[in-house]
Amino acid sequence: QVVYVFLLIYLFGLPFFSGRIMGEEPKRGDVVVFRFPPNPRIDYIKRVIGLPGDHVQVKEGIVYINGKEIPRHYIDDFADKENNIVKSIPRYIETLPEGKVITILKEKEGQYVANNTPEYVVPEGKYFMMGDNRDNSLDSRFDVGFVPAENLVGRAEIIWFSTDGSASLNPVSWLSALRPDRFFKLVK
Repeated sequence: QVVYVFLLIYLFGLPFFSGRIMGEEPKRGDVVVFRFPPNPRIDYIKRVIGLPGDHVQVKEGIVYINGKEIPRHYIDDFADKENNIVKSIPRYIETLPEGKVITILKEKEGQYVANNTPEYVVPEGKYFMMGDNRDNSLDSRFDVGFVPAENLVGRAEIIWFSTDGSASLNPVSWLSALRPDRFFKLVK
């Protein structure tokens, strides 16, 4: 498997490499880094849900691809710590059409805006992205829109560093914001 050097390039701005790192087209279920279409200076990381030509829709919180429901099964509750606040979010597994099993978070039911979307038809040369934290993700359902192939940087392989979002300008807060249990974990 190819190991990507995106983090080094991103962090250190190494000039010897530019362009897409991925040597092949992404597959449904891949977690990828891409340039935000409205502002390519911003990088996003999301999961590929829709491929060119696919029809994607969310109905009552369930994702449908090409008219078929993506099976979703409850696993347990995930303890999410953000800004020093812990909340419990239901965690589910979904099985994508090709058989890949992914884990998502889904806390809001009912008439929440992300639970019922129009049908999106993914244009040629573009992809439909969704975050795994389905109710807390700016993705293709919202302001990201379809992601052109030329905006793809590479497949995400490993989490190098993670914080809970609670750090401030005070350096003392930086240590308490670290989430070392996520350091160096493989992205699935």
